[in-house]
Amino acid sequence: MNGNYRVLRGTLLAVAAMFFALHAVHPTADFPNHSPWMDWAKYTDEGWYGDAAIRYFLRGNWYVSGDFNPAVALPVWPLLEAIVFSIFGVSLATARGLAIGVFGSILIVTYLLLRRMRQGSLVPAIAVLLLTVSPFIYAFSRLAILEPLLILLTLLGLYAGSFLQPAATGRARWLPVLALGIILPLMVLTKTTAVFLLPAIFWMVFAQSEYNWRVALRFALPAGVIAAAIWGGYFLLFVRPHYLADYRYLFSANQYTSFDKEPLWKVIANTFRDGMWMGRASYFLVAVALAAVVVTHRKVWRNPLYVSLLLWVGGYFFFLAYHNNLQPRYYLVVAVPLTILLAISLTLLSEDRAMVRGAAAAALAIVAVLHAAKTIHYVRTPEYTYLNAARRIRSLIDADPRGNHLVLSISGSNLALMTGLPAICDDFGTMALDQRVAAYKPGWFITWNLVEDDKMDALSPLYKLTRVAEYPALDDPERNLLIVYRLDPKPSTPAPAKKRTRRRPQFMATSLRDGEAKVSLDDE
Repeated sequence: MNGNYRVLRGTLLAVAAMFFALHAVHPTADFPNHSPWMDWAKYTDEGWYGDAAIRYFLRGNWYVSGDFNPAVALPVWPLLEAIVFSIFGVSLATARGLAIGVFGSILIVTYLLLRRMRQGSLVPAIAVLLLTVSPFIYAFSRLAILEPLLILLTLLGLYAGSFLQPAATGRARWLPVLALGIILPLMVLTKTTAVFLLPAIFWMVFAQSEYNWRVALRFALPAGVIAAAIWGGYFLLFVRPHYLADYRYLFSANQYTSFDKEPLWKVIANTFRDGMWMGRASYFLVAVALAAVVVTHRKVWRNPLYVSLLLWVGGYFFFLAYHNNLQPRYYLVVAVPLTILLAISLTLLSEDRAMVRGAAAAALAIVAVLHAAKTIHYVRTPEYTYLNAARRIRSLIDADPRGNHLVLSISGSNLALMTGLPAICDDFGTMALDQRVAAYKPGWFITWNLVEDDKMDALSPLYKLTRVAEYPALDDPERNLLIVYRLDPKPSTPAPAKKRTRRRPQFMATSLRDGEAKVSLDDE
């Protein structure tokens, strides 16, 4: 690499470092209000999927029987949160700081992977820059949700696979296999949709095995055995004896799909159309670049990383179409590999002619500037409506003389993360809501905008709902007002005396079957 390339690479990395640092500015601010991405995860998911760690440090027990306990099936993220909570305490800033650290790790592994796979001298720096300036990635990588960790583990799986060499012996041969055997179950125990990303990792194994199936299986089978032993041991020793109902519940709560409720063409069209959430300019550019590379560079099919990234994108698009619940956060899992593919594709195209090189550089510059400007706008205009509302709710509850702090709310786990209030969920749980309410006796009910009928049905037999406050928060027209109800227990009424009734005689009924008389007692 000549001096000019070194200077350019250093400049790109310096700008990327600056934009990564911006991710850590205003860590507790709202998810950008009035953005193109209306995703309900910002109301609930940061609390739900870290709830085990939050409860452990606030209440002394990670598990609440009958409530929503996703950590049973997805333990990796709450375990990581437990580590940082033990050092820095439970707070929204701590949880999001961990998420930002995960994003930083994504950048490092991306750079190392592209360097190792020799995708071009500038490609690693270009890819890292595009990832850091993206406003879509900025918005979702700062949330303490599962998707960034899944992306990181998938990249680590590809990186470990890139070290496989058929001629290697000893430690050089088995360390990558061992790493894969550990990474694969961690992916599934982070987010079960990781199964749609496994073909991408297997392709890397296959390609590094010189496209020889027998050699690939010599690597894949031991890694699979290690992965199955880890996952199986976790399930058989921990989940099945104690928490099987919670494990099954997570899948039953997420098994819905509206795939068959719309024409197939419409489902597919909507799935690919919503990819524009990552940015119209970059999405259009990556589509053009991928098509051009596939047509003009047949050798790209012998590029292990390129094909693995295509399988990553294709596998997750398949999940998105099948699930047909097109939430913007799901597209984060495809935005990262598409951004990397964009950097590789434009570099491949620019190798042909100087004119193409200039056009590719101009396109990258335009996308980077447009994205950077939007990201800077979000950094400069933070809002704290959700956090302020949570703190005011905490002050209100603390001032109540009854001393019952337990909150019932779909956003209860988020409120617990932000304020330390104990909470149970009003929407998900293995126990019916009326039974949960009777068992845990919450003192407060907090809802968004209105009280749904099923919530009222569960609460009204035991409580009188007294509306005491409301606080505006966030920007969804259906969820922009947190309403606080005090739950005042209704006086218990004695059960009516049972009337003595005469015992009715039971009548004998007979039936003939296979020539034998069958006799049974049947009430009239």
